Amino acid sequence: MANVTDLQTKYSKLAQEYSKLRAQNQVLKKGVVDEQANSASLKEQLKQRDQSLRKQEQEMDSLSFRNQQLAKRVELLQEELAASEAKGKKGKWTSGNSPSQHGLQTQSVFDEDLQKKIEENERLHIQFYEADERHKKTEAELRERLEKLEKDAEQHHGVVDGLTTKYAETIERLQSDKARLEVKAQTLEREAKECRMRTEDCQQQLRRCQSELNRQVKQSSSVIQEKVPFNDTSEYLRSVHCAAFQLKARDVAGQAMSFIQDLVAALLNVHSYTEQRVHIYPLDSSIETISPLNQKFSQYLHENAAYVRPLEDSFLQLYQSITEDTVTVLETVVKLKIFSDNFSSYTHFLQKILPYQLKSLEEECEAPLCTAALSAKNQELQSDIKRVTSVFEKLQNYINLLALPSVRQDAMPHSNTSAVFTQLAACLHSLHDAIKEMSKHYNQKADIERELPTVTQKLCTTTECLLGSLGSLTSCTGKPQSVPYREALSNRRILTSSTESREGLTQQVQQSQEKIARLEQEKEHWLLEAQLGKVRLEKENQRIAELEAQLAAALGGSPNSQTAAAGALTRGHEEVGDEESREQLIKSHYMARVGELTTQLQISDSKAVHFHSECRALAKRLAIAEKSRETFSEEVKLANQNITRLQDELATTKRSYEDQLSMMSDHLCSMNETLSKQREEIDTLKMGSKV
Repeated sequence: MANVTDLQTKYSKLAQEYSKLRAQNQVLKKGVVDEQANSASLKEQLKQRDQSLRKQEQEMDSLSFRNQQLAKRVELLQEELAASEAKGKKGKWTSGNSPSQHGLQTQSVFDEDLQKKIEENERLHIQFYEADERHKKTEAELRERLEKLEKDAEQHHGVVDGLTTKYAETIERLQSDKARLEVKAQTLEREAKECRMRTEDCQQQLRRCQSELNRQVKQSSSVIQEKVPFNDTSEYLRSVHCAAFQLKARDVAGQAMSFIQDLVAALLNVHSYTEQRVHIYPLDSSIETISPLNQKFSQYLHENAAYVRPLEDSFLQLYQSITEDTVTVLETVVKLKIFSDNFSSYTHFLQKILPYQLKSLEEECEAPLCTAALSAKNQELQSDIKRVTSVFEKLQNYINLLALPSVRQDAMPHSNTSAVFTQLAACLHSLHDAIKEMSKHYNQKADIERELPTVTQKLCTTTECLLGSLGSLTSCTGKPQSVPYREALSNRRILTSSTESREGLTQQVQQSQEKIARLEQEKEHWLLEAQLGKVRLEKENQRIAELEAQLAAALGGSPNSQTAAAGALTRGHEEVGDEESREQLIKSHYMARVGELTTQLQISDSKAVHFHSECRALAKRLAIAEKSRETFSEEVKLANQNITRLQDELATTKRSYEDQLSMMSDHLCSMNETLSKQREEIDTLKMGSKV
């Protein structure tokens, strides 16, 4: 369920990012359309300015024509004036004063008319100059605006191309993520369906077992009440069972205590080195002031010992409370509630620093030299940190459930205890996977940071220490071992008669083998002793019979016979001594031979057991490999299908983008042609105005 939740969260984030990009694309499209409309309006204004310029040129032509006419008229008037002056000189000598007066009047009229024409000409020159200046100013403004619009158009085209590439990459990535998430969702749905079916089967089996056990309990109770007398050994057996149970509980608590100590040490190092890194990157606190966010984050990280140390202290009290004189069950372990409260406090501490940690990573992404790969690793670390915090919250819930019976005895049924422990073990495995994934991503991030030109030795050292702490935390969380539920059920009968550690099993096997060898040797020794004793008994009986016969013959015979009997008795003792020495040699030889054969037998048995175990392990690995091969073949088929579909989509997208690019190229060509025509017209107008 945690994987499904994570997948849904990732998919929702991807959907939000995709919708955000679509909204940005719409905004950029709208901006491009607005710029196109603005360009069209500017073209219209340029056209109107061209029309006004042509109108002014026409006015200038008419004014120049009028000026030429006036100049010609002035010339004519000057000629007439000269002629009239010449005539006036002639008439002066002939007609007297009256003609000169008439000439003066005519001259004054001509002068006045000429003055007016000169003023009008000056006025027209001033108007022409002002019109020319306005034309030049308007032309310069239009040129500047045209250059600005061209630059804006180039920038917009660059932005559009970049966004098009970015959108294509984003769409491709989102499609691949969507396909992968769909495959994972289908797999999880299939697994969830199988789990539901297995759960239903288990519930049915549980109901059958409960009914069968109830029946057997009732039957046994009736038989005990009717037929079994009082038994004094029951209390002794119960005490022996309780002592073994307490030893087992204390052993398990000791293993958990070692795990908690390693976990506390690793968490303290991780938080401390994270605080040091915050003071170094992206800003070094020894050179410049770090951001207020990182200052607050560093302040919270500095308080980590107040939340982490109580975990070890409270569990140590719990371990010390488990002795051989008490019965350890969930209802009697009062110290577990203290550990649960301290674990809840640490979980709340993780929830408190989570947003600051995420914002600190975002601040690293906003650094000037942060690359795209480094930003991607920071995003992966953000998801890893969220996952670790979520797993700690789940652990807190299960630990609180285990601590409830010590506060209120009817808080949790005994039938649910095994399920809670199973889920707790699953959470510990999830914690190991999450921290392992975070350590891997942090190693990759450190490799990318080492390639940056501004990285310092202090940052590298702190990062290495942090990576070492994460490695210790990964190895620490990987210590609680577990087996699948079905395998645990199948091995339960074997594991109940032995210790849980492999070293204990090896020691027991070795002791058993030594004991078997010693017993085999003793068995062979006593068999040989029995055979030798039997042979010795027969010989002694035979010798006694001979001695009795010789003694009887000696008692009834001569002294020589008695001497011969005494000699025979002496020889008999010597022969017995020789036989005993030979028996001792034979015994030593056979004992050595028995020892060698026993040793070879033990070696052969151990090799057979070892080979049998290896064969079983290889068979299991073969079955797992077959299942993995089938799974991988299915994944390869799905991947090939996705590749084919994505290739088709890529071809379609490529064609659409090529069509869009061709249309944009045509549009740019037309715009360039229009601009070139406008430049030519402006150059023509400038040349005309200069002329």
